[in-house]
Amino acid sequence: MQFGRTYEEFEVGAVYKHWPGKTVTEYDDHLFCLLTMNHHPLHLDAHYAERTTDFGRNVVVGNYVYSLLLGMSVPDVSGKAIANLEIESLRHVAPTFHGDTIYGETTVLDKWPSKSKNDRGIVHVETRGYKQDGTLVCTFRRKVMVPTETYIKERGGEQPGRPELKQQEK
Repeated sequence: MQFGRTYEEFEVGAVYKHWPGKTVTEYDDHLFCLLTMNHHPLHLDAHYAERTTDFGRNVVVGNYVYSLLLGMSVPDVSGKAIANLEIESLRHVAPTFHGDTIYGETTVLDKWPSKSKNDRGIVHVETRGYKQDGTLVCTFRRKVMVPTETYIKERGGEQPGRPELKQQEK
């Protein structure tokens, strides 16, 4: 399984469809709310959401949807990243509800070599998240610093910290 890409492996215009999707449960949403101290009743109080909002039910926290999409993109985009440099233009386009399944895809918008070090480059991507019915729910752009093939080779290959198995005596 591929886990991230080197600078040379990114092609401007390429689209990576992230798999699998994730069905958002009430538990997922409430746990994220509690972990991040977001106690807005729109996300936690079904009675409140039913009676006082246009949606008539709880809405999943937008930053959880963003976090899911960012995580989904790691194997295709940033699994080898040296650093995430910038998140830009995060937009929550439509609500996500408990029971919706989120799918993601990322397009490579641009790439350029680092100006300060020749063993890395910058990749500019846009990630989009969709519900099971095709509704766009979230989109964001980010810039990621990724290694070149030279960087990987100079540091011991793809998995330099992974221990080797010892041969057992027979």
